[in-house]
Amino acid sequence: MGRKSTGLGAGKKLKSRRKKFRWSKGQYKRRVLELKVKSDPLEGTSQAKGIVLAKVQMEAKQPNSAMRKCVRVQLTKNGRQVTAFLPGDGASKMVDEHDEVIVECIGGKMGRAKGDIPGVRWQVLKVNDQSLDALLRGKIEKARK
Repeated sequence: MGRKSTGLGAGKKLKSRRKKFRWSKGQYKRRVLELKVKSDPLEGTSQAKGIVLAKVQMEAKQPNSAMRKCVRVQLTKNGRQVTAFLPGDGASKMVDEHDEVIVECIGGKMGRAKGDIPGVRWQVLKVNDQSLDALLRGKIEKARK
């Protein structure tokens, strides 16, 4: 019952069968219907510019009990708001409200949150066109606006 067709003229049948069953695969469906691009605040790009609205602290998931420093960012390209993580020790001191930041994907599995911060999928790369990493290491001073 329900065997794959074989033989010389079976190519068309095999092709149509594969086409039909590919729709049961989640990754295929998301790619073809462009669901990631539609739901993604960055609209498929790797990085985006935004304005800091507020500094917030997110509580880490169990078994950790830290307060992770994050910022609420409003993206300039489409006005959507995202929560972005501030990586590094003392990074929250380098970022103020109304600063211009560049955010990128944190790189969790399947585009989801990474580590113990629930719901945070983005991280801050630059502050006022200066690398956050260089600011933390003391290579450069924060620019005055």
